[in-house]
Amino acid sequence: MNNLDAIFVDVDDLCLTFLPVWKKYLISSGIKQRNKLSCFSVSEVMTIVIAFHQSGYRDFKTYYIHFVCRYLTNEFPEFRRTMVKSGVQLPEQYLDD
Repeated sequence: MNNLDAIFVDVDDLCLTFLPVWKKYLISSGIKQRNKLSCFSVSEVMTIVIAFHQSGYRDFKTYYIHFVCRYLTNEFPEFRRTMVKSGVQLPEQYLDD
């Protein structure tokens, strides 16, 4: 098992226990909230962010474009070329660098 798999297993175990409890304690503001489903699970997003902090990259956008988009496409089966943190769709010219 490589480091990314180990991180994902730990994060997924945490999410399985934490998220249901957390959702019970959320307070509704009365305002309609955006609850759009993502192509990534919470565990996958957290794994990418943790791996970013363990990498030598200085900013998330560079890490995502130059590492995740190129080398981790097999690790995440529902992978799409979108920015995970900001939800911004990048033009293809930036993804092929």
